[in-house]
This record gives sequence, C-alpha cells and structure tokens, in this order.
Amino acid sequence: MTGVGALHHVEVWVGDLAGAEASFGWLLGALGYAPFQHWEGGRSWVLGPTYLVLEQSPARSGDRHDRLRPGLNHLAFHAGDRAAVDALTAEAQEHGWRLLFPDRHPHAGGEGTYAAYLENADGFEVELVASS
Repeated sequence: MTGVGALHHVEVWVGDLAGAEASFGWLLGALGYAPFQHWEGGRSWVLGPTYLVLEQSPARSGDRHDRLRPGLNHLAFHAGDRAAVDALTAEAQEHGWRLLFPDRHPHAGGEGTYAAYLENADGFEVELVASS
C-alpha cells in the first residue's frame, strides 16, 4: 500500500504529442520508467506506484507551455549520482532537450546542489538532481 500523500500521477497537456513523446519518452526511459498506457491523444510511463501522463487534449487553450506563467514551472527527478546526471545531460541534447543556465551548470540551483535544468521544444523544464 502506498502512503497517504504520495504522488499518484502527473498529467501534462502538450501541443505536440509526438514531439513530447520523443523527448519525455527517452528521458523517462533513461530514468527507469516503463511505458504504461497508450491511447489516441495520450501516453503514460510508470515507475513504482507513480506514473506520468502526456496528453494532447482537444480542450487545451494553447500548444506551447510557458514555465514562467502561473502553474507548473518544472518537474524534478532524482537522477542518480553526479556521473549519471552528467551522462543524461550530454545525451539529452540528442533527444530534444537543451541545457538551461549553462553558465551556472551544474550548480544553477545553488552551490549545495548538483543538477541539470533542461527544456524541450515545447517549453517544458525538467531538473535532473544528483544524489548526495
């Protein structure tokens, strides 16, 4: 049984499902998530009791995410040790992600952190956090 308050799932609406599936699908697979559900207009990946959904809903009001507006700014994932963060960061650029804050990488979150901040073509940001 999963504990009360644990995250069950996150649903992200996207403007381009194929593009989001390419970038997020690669990243989620690299982080240990497995394909979970597949339907017209949506995909999901699962890791343990938590899953992440990408959906191209006809009810959305736009096609591009703006992480600087109210709402979701980014998703942060535990990514392993520093070497794993570095490897994922290097490979991510081949899968539609670009490094944010390159002048402060890998300490853009502060001197006590080691992380990569990445953004895909749709404007979604993820943070890959190294374990201490």
